[in-house]
Amino acid sequence: MSTNNVGYNEQVGDAQPEVGQEAAPTTAPSMPAAFGLFSSDTKKNEDLKQMLESSKDSSKLDAMKRIVGLIARGKNASELFPAVVKNVASKNIEIKKLVYVYLMRYAEEQQDLALLSISTFQRALKDPNQLIRASALRVLSSIRVPIIVPIMMLAIKEASVDLSPYVRKNAAHAIQKLYSLDPEQKEMLIEVIEKLLKDKSTLVAGSVVMAFEEVCPDRIDLIHKNYRKLCSLLVDVEEWGQVVIIHMLTRYARTQFVSPWKEDGVQEEYSEKKFYESDDDQQEKNQKVNKSYSMDLDHRLLIRNTKPLLQSRNAAVVMAVAQLYWHVAPISEAGIVAKSLVRLLRSNREVQYIVLQNIATMSIQRKGMFEPYLKSFYVRSTDPTMIKTLKLEILTSLANEANISTLLREFQTYVKSQDKQFAAATIQAIGRCATNISEVTDTCLNGLVCLLSNRDEIVVAESVVVIKKLLQTQPAHHGEIIKRMAKLLDSITVPVARASILWLTGEYCERVPKIAPDVLRRMAKSFTAEDDLVKLQILNLGAKLYLTNSKQTKLLTQYILNLGKYDQSYDIRDRTRFIRQLIVPNEKSGALSKYAKKIFLAQKPAPLLESPFKDREHFQLGTLSHTLNMKASGYLELSNWPEVAPDPSVRNVEVIESTKEWTSILGKAKKEKPIEKFYSESEEESDDSSSSSDSESESGSEQEKKEVGDSSSADSSGSSSSENETDRQSKSKRGAARQGTAVTKSDSEDTEEKKVKFKKVICSSNSESSSDEESSSNSSSETDSKSDSELRKSANASVPSKKEEKILQQKRGLPKEVSLLDLDDFNPVSAPITLSSVTLLCPTSAADLEGLSLSGSSVIDISTPVFVPMKTHELLHRMSGKGLAAHYHFSRQPCIYGDKMVSVQVTLSNTTEQKIENIHVGEKKLPTDMRMHVFNPIESLEPGESITTSMGIDFCDSTQAANFQLCTTDDQFSVNIQPPVGELLLPVTMSEKDFEREKGRLTGMNETSTTVTVAPQNSTRLVILQKVVNIANLGVVPSGEDNIHRFAAKTVHSGSLMLVTVELKEGSTARLIINTEKTVIGSILLRELKPVLSQG
Repeated sequence: MSTNNVGYNEQVGDAQPEVGQEAAPTTAPSMPAAFGLFSSDTKKNEDLKQMLESSKDSSKLDAMKRIVGLIARGKNASELFPAVVKNVASKNIEIKKLVYVYLMRYAEEQQDLALLSISTFQRALKDPNQLIRASALRVLSSIRVPIIVPIMMLAIKEASVDLSPYVRKNAAHAIQKLYSLDPEQKEMLIEVIEKLLKDKSTLVAGSVVMAFEEVCPDRIDLIHKNYRKLCSLLVDVEEWGQVVIIHMLTRYARTQFVSPWKEDGVQEEYSEKKFYESDDDQQEKNQKVNKSYSMDLDHRLLIRNTKPLLQSRNAAVVMAVAQLYWHVAPISEAGIVAKSLVRLLRSNREVQYIVLQNIATMSIQRKGMFEPYLKSFYVRSTDPTMIKTLKLEILTSLANEANISTLLREFQTYVKSQDKQFAAATIQAIGRCATNISEVTDTCLNGLVCLLSNRDEIVVAESVVVIKKLLQTQPAHHGEIIKRMAKLLDSITVPVARASILWLTGEYCERVPKIAPDVLRRMAKSFTAEDDLVKLQILNLGAKLYLTNSKQTKLLTQYILNLGKYDQSYDIRDRTRFIRQLIVPNEKSGALSKYAKKIFLAQKPAPLLESPFKDREHFQLGTLSHTLNMKASGYLELSNWPEVAPDPSVRNVEVIESTKEWTSILGKAKKEKPIEKFYSESEEESDDSSSSSDSESESGSEQEKKEVGDSSSADSSGSSSSENETDRQSKSKRGAARQGTAVTKSDSEDTEEKKVKFKKVICSSNSESSSDEESSSNSSSETDSKSDSELRKSANASVPSKKEEKILQQKRGLPKEVSLLDLDDFNPVSAPITLSSVTLLCPTSAADLEGLSLSGSSVIDISTPVFVPMKTHELLHRMSGKGLAAHYHFSRQPCIYGDKMVSVQVTLSNTTEQKIENIHVGEKKLPTDMRMHVFNPIESLEPGESITTSMGIDFCDSTQAANFQLCTTDDQFSVNIQPPVGELLLPVTMSEKDFEREKGRLTGMNETSTTVTVAPQNSTRLVILQKVVNIANLGVVPSGEDNIHRFAAKTVHSGSLMLVTVELKEGSTARLIINTEKTVIGSILLRELKPVLSQG
């Protein structure tokens, strides 16, 4: 034994150092393992930061994917914000998209850091990729800082006229965010909403209606013209957009149409009297009914167009259509929604809950809708309690003499449920059925009495409460039931049940004279231990027995009153004092003590067992307020039907009518004067199809045409596309002039009809040219084919004279490329500078040309500058340029290098004592779409000499600087030319009448204004003119009023009008108004003119 022990100890001794040696290294790394959660996250984040700072796009993209994955899993990645935001200007589209996804999530939390990148977001709003533009707008609207509200407003305005419907959709989303940030912008936002409501894209419709509901839900007038369009687009709108539009149209219908429910009621009333009246009388009354109500066609349009959506896979859409039919459709047609709602009961429990709540409200008023689907509301054992209770509620509402026996058998099963709350609700449902259907009252009462012997105390207690309510309807026949319930006081502990038994005993104490005093005696013993509800009923029982059986209960009642006098609850103490003064007469007792018996033992009305959903009728179905049974924030109540329908003509769209007239005029013209075939048959077929598509395009809203025109004039990219664009513009101008000539010839023959045709032709040609400009990035072959088809349209649209027909016959052999506009017999209009503004100034709809004739048409000419400031800007300092100095100034003359370029005069000076050779422009670092025509290289510049050269720069109507390198033989200098906003304009001349007409077209979002305090010495016409034209290259418009000064110009690049009005007010104030489509330039010019006019 000893040897074994020694051996064992030796082994242990040997082993101990080994254990210690192994433990040492294992415990050391286990220390940071305790903080593994934090250290690993930090490691990962450091890794991601390094990847984001890498020069490789692949690693940045991988890092961004991982970060977005973290966000999707609910992890917090906010500490990576500085590292991510650095990549917002990345040239890789995929990286940029993911960066914007990240910024949308965290911009609101990290507002200060996000503000640092706001210039990048603004540049991204001009990005060629629509996803980048939309994402930039979403990020910008997520930075909830009041200081950037003006920037957000401008961004929303620009995005609302974007060519991409996805960007316009995001503009509608941004409207709601801006409104919540600054409600004072409401009026300007309403203007944007009004414009977006005219949008025909299904992608935009739902979002703009949501913005309408948030910002101005009471402006029903904005919906009138768009009502039919929204109804027709409804089927194709995204699902959540459908929900919003349907709810809005429900409110609209309740204000614009008369009630269709009167029709059903009146017809039923007459049909009841049919048996007693002659057929003639009945026919007369039926005619009266038909005259009294006829459904509005727009009302019918709404009901018809929403019906297919009952088959939608989205439960919210089906629910929205159901509530529309419930609130708007005739009663006879509302039943079709029942089947669709029952179908939704196969969805998840949350959807079931909402749908069942709405069905419960419907089934109270119109039982017949859901009676065929009774079995769909049977409770399943797997249903949660909330669903079981709602189904039970619906089954109770649908109960009638025909199906009550089936329902009572079903209820018997429910009472045995393990869900005690559901079992109690079933007993209440049985009580409601017994009250509503008198034939089964006794059956239900007997069944409830049987439940009094149930083992479950909750079931027994609920049965007692329901029996108490039923007994009030016929107490004379049920004395035995009261006695049986009194015996349950020993076993039942639920306060409500005990209180119900005591109330029954006291109320009908004369029918149970022997049991009632004994009940009071037993209750007096346990008075102090009872619940407050039970104590109050004990006091009532004592008072009633004191008044009816005072011999047996006088002392007992006084004992109970003494106990109640010192009770802890003030309710009990107050009730005790009240009862004592009322039933125990003394000197202080008032007149009421005489009527104590009448007060306590008065006959009580039987309680009405009603559905808890009955008081939800006044809420709109499917809303949060209906679900909560209380008015939620933002809830818009449905108005009552108007007695007389408002004028339905407000929903008529004038553009559609004029299009129809135009098509009919075209048809007549073709029939009256058929033109001999000039093209082949295939070309004629394409001509027909193009003319039909043209008529469809004309039926669009004016706003869309304006948007296309704006975008086409601004979306030229690259030098080749701009040259093609210039060619097309010149062709369209010559075409417009030729068509005008044709109209003047035919005007002497047919005056009015020809004028209308002239208006239509001009507009169609302009819309076609703008659409051609929009697609300038396409291949040249497509451009040629489009221009050919355009020319054919213009030829067919105007009725040619005999001379023109001869020319057509002579030129039939010409090749395909030669267009009609190149024919020699047509006089070309030789006014290159003037015609550059034709596209801009031509109206976009026939309505805009009302009252205009060819002879009286306004011509807006480019004029010579009123004033040319000699202020020069430093381009290169002589110290930085190693003796080469450069200055530049703007000559305010049309540029000889291109009609879209600004002319810049550059003066180069040699301040050294040596000759400088080979002065030229090197590498150009220009923003997108900006172009520059450089001066010819200067071979040499002698010491002390200067030379002035000219350059042309297309700034694209932007104040961004043109960066380039000014080079000599030995050196390169980085320089930039940044234009003042006033130098981006060319002055124009126009009459005061033309000025006011153009100004009327450029209102709303295109108008910016401010109030300026003008010094008295600055209020003269000469001073104001001098100050304004010194800042901006504007032309002076003659004014017939001394206090109003008008100036006009157009932007060099796009030819957009810039109208400036200075209106002097009383009290040394002036109103400065700028109207232009280029709102950014307008706001900058306003900011520059304001201090100039206000300074002394």
